[in-house]
Amino acid sequence: MRLDKFVCKSTLLSKQQACIEIEAGKVTVNDKIILDIAHQVHEKNNVVFEQQRLISRPFRYLMMNKPTNTICSNIDEVYPSVLNLLNNAKYDESINNIDELHIAGRLDADTTGLILITDDGRWTYNITLPTNLCPKVYRVRLSKTFNPMLVDIFKQGIQLQGEQQLTKPAKVKIVDEKEVLLTITEGKFHQVKRMFAAVGNRVVRLHREQIGQIKLDVESEKWRFLTPLEINSVIRE
Repeated sequence: MRLDKFVCKSTLLSKQQACIEIEAGKVTVNDKIILDIAHQVHEKNNVVFEQQRLISRPFRYLMMNKPTNTICSNIDEVYPSVLNLLNNAKYDESINNIDELHIAGRLDADTTGLILITDDGRWTYNITLPTNLCPKVYRVRLSKTFNPMLVDIFKQGIQLQGEQQLTKPAKVKIVDEKEVLLTITEGKFHQVKRMFAAVGNRVVRLHREQIGQIKLDVESEKWRFLTPLEINSVIRE
């Protein structure tokens, strides 16, 4: 882990503050002053700041129910960052240094539902690595009636515009004539919307309900920490 990140994960300093302290010679690694913020350290190293040995806090894992008109980014752009919804929890030391967090499995601004937030890059890799085929379940509201005969077409794979290969097999469960639950194991650009466009339909509302074994169970704009069982459910050896 980079020294600046280690300091952030061991204190309440922001990344900018950590860099300033390191470059000022206030951090030592194994009794040697290190000025390089990118210096690699691990938990067995003796990292000291202000005469105290630093101990990296545990990784954090959260679920959030993303509202519409927010973006899965660490900074505000056209729409506000969904991470702003964590600001009300800054009194909780475990949720400080929000800038360290990132979103594992992003959603479009107009899509709602389950997002996973963490500072554990390896954990995110397990979710997003295409070969792991992590299933994601979406509730899809359509502009037109869904033809039940298309269920088998989705199982075989859909030919997306501009793509040479079919999508991986997808599962469709019909809820009513204009609403379905779609399970996919990929994360292509605008994939769900493009899949239904390819069969002559249009998505009017899209909501993610599940990633792997993790099911959304909080209200819109709310969040909670994941349980150990949920965290371990996406870990691959």
